[in-house]
Amino acid sequence: QVQLVESGGGSVQTGGSLRLSCAASRYTASDDFMGWFRQAPGKEREAVATLYTGGGHTYYADSVKGRFTISQDNAKNSLYLQMNSLAPEDTAMYYCAADLLRSDYDPRSPKSFAYWGQGTQVTVSS
Repeated sequence: QVQLVESGGGSVQTGGSLRLSCAASRYTASDDFMGWFRQAPGKEREAVATLYTGGGHTYYADSVKGRFTISQDNAKNSLYLQMNSLAPEDTAMYYCAADLLRSDYDPRSPKSFAYWGQGTQVTVSS
């Protein structure tokens, strides 16, 4: 079991920046995936960015490429999402996810992950 706690959400204006953090309660595997997902009201949860904790295999949704950066700090058991040039369409609840249920599952699918945080709200106003 691992508990994930997100922080860093808030309200910003268009063009602003936020840095989300996800603290894991224990060491996360060095050969698994972690990621950030988001869900806007009335919409399905979607992958924003994921990474392979062993290095490489970073994925970004087309809508955030060039604006968001996912990173990890293994010493702190933490995952981050730096979000720049925020737009109103980025408004959503953002969730941290860890550990694929099976190694062959697609890390871009929210159904693939075993552990989830409670979410942190990001609101971008125009």
